[in-house]
Amino acid sequence: MILIVWAHPYPQHSRANRALLEAVRVLPDVEVRSLYDLYPDFDIDIEAEQEALSRASLVVWMHPMYWYSVPGMLKHWFDVVLARGWAYPDRHGGGGTALHGKSCLWVTTTGGTEEAFTAEGRHGHSFETFVTPIEQTARFCGMQWLPPMSLHGAHLVDDAAIALVRDDLVARLKSWSQNGKQSHAE
Repeated sequence: MILIVWAHPYPQHSRANRALLEAVRVLPDVEVRSLYDLYPDFDIDIEAEQEALSRASLVVWMHPMYWYSVPGMLKHWFDVVLARGWAYPDRHGGGGTALHGKSCLWVTTTGGTEEAFTAEGRHGHSFETFVTPIEQTARFCGMQWLPPMSLHGAHLVDDAAIALVRDDLVARLKSWSQNGKQSHAE
């Protein structure tokens, strides 16, 4: 099963991220956990989230980039759901293997263009610089990190650019469902 953890605080204002979600939520063997819909008060049902993660072989974190990271709700979800002794070992080295061997795909949209994510660009660093904390979150939990997908300048790009990323995401998830793993060259 593919679990999509979707964290968009303002989906009504999102053309790109919403298009990606709408395209994949109808695929077979996909479950979507829309965090802002499920937990408008930020009171996350940890057990329900951990049960959903337990059923998944592929976990997709999908959201717009906020201040070079994840939206507040997803950060809170990381803090309370990916708990010591469940997602990573406790202080004595026990437990913490619930996510070992599961794969993780990060799908994000950014307001900045590709050119903005360069040493000379507005953000002063490549996009890859900002991948590291998200990647390390997955790896720390024993997950297999898959090459992330991003759509830059999400509010600026035309429908054709969104369709390219959308179609690539659908193809990757369909391939995963059919083969039980990521099967095309990354």
